Amino acid sequence: MAVILFYEKPGCANNTRQKRLLIETGHELIVRDLLETRWTAEGLRAFFGARPVTEWFNRAAPRIKSGEIVPEMLDEPEALALMLADPLLIRRPLLQVDERREAGFESERLRDWLSLAPEGSSLERCRRAEPCPAPEPPGADDRLGSAKAPPSA
Repeated sequence: MAVILFYEKPGCANNTRQKRLLIETGHELIVRDLLETRWTAEGLRAFFGARPVTEWFNRAAPRIKSGEIVPEMLDEPEALALMLADPLLIRRPLLQVDERREAGFESERLRDWLSLAPEGSSLERCRRAEPCPAPEPPGADDRLGSAKAPPSA
């Protein structure tokens, strides 16, 4: 199985389910905090491949849900600039195995690549009615430990 670099938003219930499915399938994860990673436009852009700009965004992000940001109105440079300034806008998880990179957790897209069995419900769409609370500033609350360490088996 593969060693997957998995960029998540710590505390995201969907990311937790996604990681569990990957581990149960036999993959090894190296988990990174999507919000704390120092992205470049080029590095982030590599995860989106040939997808249209509208598919680069986390549709559950508060600024998108409120209508403040409308992905359909953005070109690539504008989209990347917004995501670099506000990583909550980035569709997650971001996954990397060797040189291949993907954004999101679409079962069809990942089935052949990572040998995933089809799931009964979407593991990408947030189930919360309300947006997640904003993350704590770094160092504000370290009770749960570092989200950057790989999960224990």
